Amino acid sequence: MDVFGPVADLYETTRPGYPPEIADEIVAYHGGTPASVVEIGAGTGKATEVLARIDAPLTCVEPDAKMATLLASRFPEAEIQRSTFEEWSPPAGGAGVLACAMAWHWLDPATRNSRARQALAPGGTLAVFGHRYDYADADQRDAVQAVLHAIDPTVAERPADWFHRDIVEQGQFDDVHAVVLRRHLRLDKERYLGLIRTFGPYLSRPPEQQRRGLTALGRLVDDFGGSVVLDLRTTLVLGRAGRRDGAR
Repeated sequence: MDVFGPVADLYETTRPGYPPEIADEIVAYHGGTPASVVEIGAGTGKATEVLARIDAPLTCVEPDAKMATLLASRFPEAEIQRSTFEEWSPPAGGAGVLACAMAWHWLDPATRNSRARQALAPGGTLAVFGHRYDYADADQRDAVQAVLHAIDPTVAERPADWFHRDIVEQGQFDDVHAVVLRRHLRLDKERYLGLIRTFGPYLSRPPEQQRRGLTALGRLVDDFGGSVVLDLRTTLVLGRAGRRDGAR
């Protein structure tokens, strides 16, 4: 996840935060305030803002040095551990809540569900959430997709419910269900192009492709009247860890 270090400041200023209701949903599902919360891939703290509302001891695991430094400056009360999820050692007895926002796809797909379950205390709660960026205006959506496809025909999005399906299909958690929250978000050209510059698919492209994409999208926003309206869909997937194998 260290691809985001060079744009950590931009990430913090342009990425939208999460609805505060997520904290309430986690506490209600867990059955009260958990003994501890661990956030995997915390980045600059966009989701940490919500998880801190749970008012439980909070540990944030983040591998990128620049993002971890920014995270620590924003949340001095949290314990920051610089590590990947795969190299991180869970606390003795397990975490009460293990959360992961917009980072589940960066974790090893072969082990992320089993590692998450083993990191939780028996009966602990998994909370995976993230945004799906769409457009309130179908014409804007079609125009943006056409531009991106012209620059790189291989561009493709994961299904909106992909991490819900992943968690269900792996069968590591009980009582899995999803909560979906939606809101419209208007962005001017500068904020919109800044947001684009923080996306993994953009950062993974060669510089020339990045420049072409930003130029073309900037012209589109001008054609739209100087702004776009995002249809921001936030999905929260909750699951419960059963007793570990061998437990009595």
